[in-house]
Amino acid sequence: MANDWAAFGADLHLELRGTRLRAGLMDALREAVRSGRLAAGTRLPSSRSLAADLGTARNTVADAYAELVAEGWLTARQGSGTRVADRAEPRDRPRHRAPATPPVTATPVHNLKAGTPDLASFPRADWLKAYRRALTAAPDEAFGYGDPRGRPELRTALAEYLARARGVHARPGRIVVCAGFVHGLTLIGRVLRDRGARAAAVESYGLRVHADVLAGAGLDTPPLPFDERGTRVDGLTSLTGCGAVLMTAAHQFPLGGALPPDRRAAVVDWARASGGLVLEDDYDGEFRYDRQPVGALQGLDPERVVYLGTASKSLAPGLRLAWMVLPEGLVDEVAAAKGAVDWVSSATDQLAFAEFLRSGAYDRHVRAMRLRYRRRRDQLVTAVAAHAPETRVGGIAAGLHAVLTLPPGTERPTLRAAARHGIAVHTVSQYRHPTALPAPPALVVGYATPSDSAWPGALETLCRVLP
Repeated sequence: MANDWAAFGADLHLELRGTRLRAGLMDALREAVRSGRLAAGTRLPSSRSLAADLGTARNTVADAYAELVAEGWLTARQGSGTRVADRAEPRDRPRHRAPATPPVTATPVHNLKAGTPDLASFPRADWLKAYRRALTAAPDEAFGYGDPRGRPELRTALAEYLARARGVHARPGRIVVCAGFVHGLTLIGRVLRDRGARAAAVESYGLRVHADVLAGAGLDTPPLPFDERGTRVDGLTSLTGCGAVLMTAAHQFPLGGALPPDRRAAVVDWARASGGLVLEDDYDGEFRYDRQPVGALQGLDPERVVYLGTASKSLAPGLRLAWMVLPEGLVDEVAAAKGAVDWVSSATDQLAFAEFLRSGAYDRHVRAMRLRYRRRRDQLVTAVAAHAPETRVGGIAAGLHAVLTLPPGTERPTLRAAARHGIAVHTVSQYRHPTALPAPPALVVGYATPSDSAWPGALETLCRVLP
């Protein structure tokens, strides 16, 4: 696999603005070569790919490359691409042998943490079109203090989309728009506590922030055990005062896999019998690769399941758009917990998203990203098999991450090696509930996060640190 360039995507987006964009790009590349961050022979992305990442014209990048080639910083050969030149160091600077082990990088070069999509692929042009159409058609009252449940245009569009794409039984009146999954969970936790619940069960492995949110509402968070078939729900009946259970039923995070049908039925039966609620986190429901989409758990009993979805994985977390589909008797309590007016979710963003859904642009974007992420997943599987045959890749039938199970005793050394090579990545143990049993050592690799130009270099570096 060729040594590829992947160090500057985020920095360039922040620094290169206005008429000095080309000069800024050239200065950044020169400094990267001087500092050793771009070693001799490193292949840079194509001018087309880098221009797309930076949101600028291809000629701007091509001209910068050409000038750096003329100065001797870069080389360009037909069929080999543009690479960092093997430059002699100044005579007044003594040459030192590069250390055998790279130092820990303060700012990671490659971000492979799970949970973020490829932000460079945000559909800016289509979103701008939707925004313009939405603003043109928006009623005057849309710019005032809004309904805490969210704009009716978005709730209507969401009800139609979720029924079609995820099998969710929803009416606009049951939907409450919120500013992210954590915001929605905060509201639900508050309502559960006000209703007298003392605990909300969570999965043994998941995002710690979610358990912390429930704990912040005054609820205990006992973990449910995990086996080779996924989360076990048979222990729910023995939990005293448990008013809810939080689950990633369609694609367990982070271990992967869907909750088996018998356990899906069992958790809904528990909710019916106990009067409790199932809080369904459908965090990446649109991304399925090797199997038919697993329908939302909410379809089994809309009165006992709270469905929570978000645009953070399918579009971008910066939009701060998420939604809850609530049982009929819960809507007023959640709306009251949110406040008298909608002061957290921008009305114009909600209108734009509603237009984005209705126009079909959202479906087109999801289809395109599904193909892109599947290619990356396949490249990850192939590369790991070739470079680290003792490492098993799992949890790959859906989602934006994979679980790389490592040989015993290698998790911590691998994590340290990744840090030395500038890779930001999490281990499975970092998602474990404090009282849950440990799982086999593994890395949780978010293959969706890097841009297209950064992905080849990130994958190569990852394979280099695997045992």
